[in-house]
Amino acid sequence: MAATPGQYSALSHLDCSACDRRYDAAQVCGTCECGAPLLARYDTERVAALVNRSDIAARPADLWRYHELLPVGDAGHVVSLGEGMTPLLALPRLGSKLGVPGLLMKDEGLIPTGTFKARGAAVGVSRAAELGMSGVAMPTNGNAGAAWAVYAARAGLASLIVMPTRAPEITRVECAAAGAELYLVDGLINDAGRLVAAALAARPGYQDTSTLKEPYRVEGKKTMGLEIAEQLGWRLPDVIVYPTGGGVGIIGIYKALLELRELGWVDGELPRLVAVQAAGCAPIVKALHAGADESEPWPDPKTVAFGLTVPKALGDFLVLDAIRATGGTAIAVRDTELLADQRTVASLEGCFVCPEGAACFTAVRRLRESGWLAQRDQVVVLNTGSGLKYPGTVPVRAGAEVPVLTRSDCIPAPAAPAAPAPIRRARTASRRGTRA
Repeated sequence: MAATPGQYSALSHLDCSACDRRYDAAQVCGTCECGAPLLARYDTERVAALVNRSDIAARPADLWRYHELLPVGDAGHVVSLGEGMTPLLALPRLGSKLGVPGLLMKDEGLIPTGTFKARGAAVGVSRAAELGMSGVAMPTNGNAGAAWAVYAARAGLASLIVMPTRAPEITRVECAAAGAELYLVDGLINDAGRLVAAALAARPGYQDTSTLKEPYRVEGKKTMGLEIAEQLGWRLPDVIVYPTGGGVGIIGIYKALLELRELGWVDGELPRLVAVQAAGCAPIVKALHAGADESEPWPDPKTVAFGLTVPKALGDFLVLDAIRATGGTAIAVRDTELLADQRTVASLEGCFVCPEGAACFTAVRRLRESGWLAQRDQVVVLNTGSGLKYPGTVPVRAGAEVPVLTRSDCIPAPAAPAAPAPIRRARTASRRGTRA
């Protein structure tokens, strides 16, 4: 029997994203029998009867303000660290430089644990606890594992986290601090996934929370789309640019936009969705431009934007569907480009973005140069994390990048600005018929 929609959540059931099977949302579920991800569905008529946009505006400024469209059935089961409602910042200097004056950035670097992964962890852990799980287990490229370990600790649940040795060191520190059972693997996230799957057999009561192998991480991520719409006065931008590894964020944002349109809270065309990947790991980009329905595993993936190192995403077909349905595109950028643009964003706007977020600004520049983006477009870029979690991307070595002074030294005076070049007067006829 399907779960009955309540006052706090209008969750109705789970649908397979690839076939017609329906699942009971009151039960612990992983993927469909066919192997595809499950998606949470809501009684939107019930949502419309319970709440309107004005009601939302009066609620606390966190992601739980949208609780009717989230899967947790009782407010008492919410596990929170104050996540959500990150700022939507205008970037006038950078926008002018890139030729997109209407450039905005949704800054997820200010959320708990420093990345957008906190959204999925908050909702996923809350629902796992509500369904009676004793622990969560997952492979990760770093940031998701850190977030889920922290939120599991907040909920009083155990956590098993496996990440590649090349994952950002700070993420393993976060896991260890939160008391996670942590392992490193000399390989990729896919290798970590196989280890987690094997370990779960000896851990009854643990839920496999691998990317899209449980249905509620995407529900937390979709709140980015809900917030963008609300922050723009319940209208939608022309383009949303998103860094894409496992693809949960872009899948969630697209899902949010469809739910808002079904509720009648937004109208008009949906934003064109842009998936950004690294040139060293771009399976979605390759599949889109080949006209394929899903991607092929990327051989030997490598990029400084480690969160994009996903050689084959379980939900790749959902990412491709979202891009095509909105008239969007996918683009791959080089590490040298994104690292340069990471510094540009910081120097022009004071925002130290993560390398994955920097890749999106590189994509904006490239798409504007190609004409795919117009000057009039309002473009929202998702910066998915704080650059502080990737200190190695901006080397600041004493004596190399930064001068070292003795106590008796003086700071040198700034160099004099270069003299302006002389203005050469054009030898053309003036309106009065004389020469200038």
